[in-house]
Amino acid sequence: MFIYQEGKFNDNSFLIDGYLYGNSRSLSIYLIENEGKRMLIDTFTEDQADRIVEKLKQLEIYPIHKILLTHSHWDHIAGVNKLRSIMKDVDIEVLASEKAIDNLKDPASINDVFEEKIKPVDNVIPLKDGDLIDLNGLKLKVLNFFGHTMDSIALFDEKNKNIFTGDAIIDKFSYFYFQPTFMPKTFNETELLTTFQKLRGMRNVLNSISLAHFGVWTGGDFEKILDEMEELHFNAKNSIIKWYNENLSSRDIAIKYFKKIIPNSKIMQYGLLDNLERTIKWLIEGLKRSSII
Repeated sequence: MFIYQEGKFNDNSFLIDGYLYGNSRSLSIYLIENEGKRMLIDTFTEDQADRIVEKLKQLEIYPIHKILLTHSHWDHIAGVNKLRSIMKDVDIEVLASEKAIDNLKDPASINDVFEEKIKPVDNVIPLKDGDLIDLNGLKLKVLNFFGHTMDSIALFDEKNKNIFTGDAIIDKFSYFYFQPTFMPKTFNETELLTTFQKLRGMRNVLNSISLAHFGVWTGGDFEKILDEMEELHFNAKNSIIKWYNENLSSRDIAIKYFKKIIPNSKIMQYGLLDNLERTIKWLIEGLKRSSII
């Protein structure tokens, strides 16, 4: 089962569409609430601030008290300062991996390739593997899920048998659209494969995974993700390397990726080939900066 509609999807968790680049079902913002305490998982781009805040109010989960950042890529951190300015009466706690603190103070250091200017995020509480976040009795466990970046963390909700992974595993926007996670600047394939195994080892205590890109996957669809992580990763990686070594343009690689990897997606129908080509450029840069090509 694939849950993509905004709203509550388990006893404590909500999904909100972040509309990355103005496209629906492209970025998931999650909120966990327990006994009046609320924590947002990742944020949004500044252009979506008013819509997100209005949605929080509609769902009666406003204001928020904490923000957890799964990693320091621009599309996950850009809304922090905006939310702080909107909710001036709330002392919002921002939490992130201890490995993310320097990146958040100097976001250009990890986000230069994306050509997005993000203001520094200060006053961040550092987290380490195994830490527990307590939302008025709801215990949430922090897990290092390195690979996509070397500051990526996941959040395990034992009560609801759900895990929030950010971009740490895969990006799966629909049943027909998948993209791998080897983005610049600090992609590490060895750590990614370790993270795959770490998640798979939790199979018996989970029944759903909440992806930043995009939505909540549960039941047989969640099991399928666990079973296919490596296959999806290596198929995409090896194909892109092959096409790159053939000196194809990023446009031609995007077309080949569409035809081979996601032939049933609607990117052509919806005119989204430009978006795919931009992603392909980033993926190639991720492979370059990690010395894979």
